[in-house]
Amino acid sequence: MRFVPELFTSSSAILFRGINKQFAAWYAFVLVVLLLAVSQPVYADNDTVSEPAAATDNETLQDRMPPWFPKLLGLQFNGIYQNVPGLRSPYTGDNSFNADRALKDAITHIYGIYLGIRLAPTLQFYLDAEMAKGAGVSQGHGLGGYTNGDVIKAGSGDIGTGPYVARAYFRYIVPLDDETEKVERAIDQLPGNEYVKRVEIKAGKMSPSDDFDMNRYANNTRTQFMNYAFIYNPAWDMSSDTRGYSYGIVTALVQPQWRLALGVYMMPTYQNGPIMDSQIFRAQGSNLELTIKPNNYGTVIRTLAYMNQGSMGNYNEALANTASTPDVFADERHGRTKYGFGVNFEQPLADDGETGLFGRIGWNDGHNETFCYTEADQHLSLGAQLSGTHWGRAEDRAGLAYAIEGISSGHRNYLAAGGLGVYIGDGALNYAPEQIIELYYRIQIGKFVQITPDYQLIANPGYNRDRGPANVISMRLRVSW
Repeated sequence: MRFVPELFTSSSAILFRGINKQFAAWYAFVLVVLLLAVSQPVYADNDTVSEPAAATDNETLQDRMPPWFPKLLGLQFNGIYQNVPGLRSPYTGDNSFNADRALKDAITHIYGIYLGIRLAPTLQFYLDAEMAKGAGVSQGHGLGGYTNGDVIKAGSGDIGTGPYVARAYFRYIVPLDDETEKVERAIDQLPGNEYVKRVEIKAGKMSPSDDFDMNRYANNTRTQFMNYAFIYNPAWDMSSDTRGYSYGIVTALVQPQWRLALGVYMMPTYQNGPIMDSQIFRAQGSNLELTIKPNNYGTVIRTLAYMNQGSMGNYNEALANTASTPDVFADERHGRTKYGFGVNFEQPLADDGETGLFGRIGWNDGHNETFCYTEADQHLSLGAQLSGTHWGRAEDRAGLAYAIEGISSGHRNYLAAGGLGVYIGDGALNYAPEQIIELYYRIQIGKFVQITPDYQLIANPGYNRDRGPANVISMRLRVSW
């Protein structure tokens, strides 16, 4: 149990490690704005088209501004500390989940400011600024289901560690009737009344995961599960840059019992790259998803199909074109594709839906290289969230989930021959599906602070039964408004 006091000692360093003069003003600005914001109550607008009401003693400065004035929708800090106490590792490659002592401990921290503007009754604009610092265990390599969804997998691109624009997009609504429902202030959601039946068009810089493969219980590494296997479908190689964002357009038809969405996004110029390919007719990611709510018990089922086109390498051709160690990146050619499918469900059980089940299944063809998200060609997961209401902690949440992931035969043969993927590669491979169990307990402290101890057990890291299992101990600190 020696690692327990070390864990808490190290987690206290999240707030301070990595601070330097270059970013001191940014840290101070975030802190001041957060303190000013949380000191005042905020009330949602009563209607999307209403004029500002007369000022009252309970209103904030934001409430007194006209509807088109920018609104502060959220602030957040998310720090994650992780430790790998030990790992069986008879051999290693360049992309192995590394058991070296220097890579066992890792801290990441992300800061964000989120703004929204109502330019017209049915036209909105959102602007999100973030800053991500730190590196994860094994520097983001060696796993299909990586342990920390906040890690920026920098790859070969130098993306820096300063502030960046995460999202900047327009949202246009075409109402289909007059029925509305109230929505509260949230990140990328202006408060007010939302049309229940609508056509929704979004265009600009955003993440494909903002609109596809959503799930109430497994979709947010900052409040729920941390592992890649439970944030989005790992077999969905969502078209995005190094940080997970892209430029694109999404059109959705929204009805009370179903939603149909089509999104088209730019692809990076190379795998895991920070620069997007402007040749959209030869490099793009297309996503089509149908969401249905088949009953009155809160069941939600989402069916996703996607196809990416870009300058990809092919595993089998990389093997055939070399007599030595294969290199799929040297075989990249435009016009290659990757396609796949995914299904996810959420089933509320109790506590106004705060207790419930979820699951995902995913598959892609696996012929060409992983380009954007993570190296998994097949995926199956099942999990649950439990509300703390049952033990007198109504705002606390517990989660438990299991996932199993696999890769295609061409992908296996390529890794077994010593090839490197974008994230994995041990120099050899004794193949077995990667299996992941994650357990977390999120503790709510006051209104704005959450602390989450987390444990992950990963069998066959990097699909290699010669390695592991890996035990990953985590502590997450979140401060948000």
